[in-house]
Amino acid sequence: MPAAEESCAVNSVVDNICRLSPDLLAETCQHILTYLQGQTRGVDSTEISDRLQSAGVRLDHEVLQDIIRFLLLTFRSSGKSNISGDELVSKLEDSSNKWSKASLQVLHKLWSEQGALVNAQQEVQAMLSIGQLVDMQWKLGMAVSSDTCRSLNSPYVTLLLKIVEPSGQIRQRSFEMTIPQFQNFHKQFKEMAAVMETV
Repeated sequence: MPAAEESCAVNSVVDNICRLSPDLLAETCQHILTYLQGQTRGVDSTEISDRLQSAGVRLDHEVLQDIIRFLLLTFRSSGKSNISGDELVSKLEDSSNKWSKASLQVLHKLWSEQGALVNAQQEVQAMLSIGQLVDMQWKLGMAVSSDTCRSLNSPYVTLLLKIVEPSGQIRQRSFEMTIPQFQNFHKQFKEMAAVMETV
């Protein structure tokens, strides 16, 4: 998207955000912040829409989705950057000149109170994000020289793992094990599989 179109899109979303009263904006932001703090499974746009309609605010479904996406992205990136309420307001003012003072005050207040909790949750998610095993191959070989085998001509197993990392990239990892190490590895895998079946 060209910069002019992007700026126009941001201004349009900001205009719609500023149509909300400070109380309604605070409620909408609270839904998003609660989710980003890991306290809910997601942002319920239907609940937000019902609340806005009961307050007499009519927004097209796509307009509401744009507001939620914008606020989610804003708070999520602010959490990753660990910025203050003042820095958040400064970034928002740089992105658009359409912000109302009342809207910026709401965002500043909420972020100053809850930004640290969002940042903490982002750090926990980053630590817990692990790759997903998508393929595992193995082959049996005979050692000609090795650091772990005591004698030459000892059998060994080579494992090749393909892992999708949280970034989406597929990485390959390979390592060698002696036969007893592989047997122990196999036993541990069987134990994990048995535990997973009970969950």
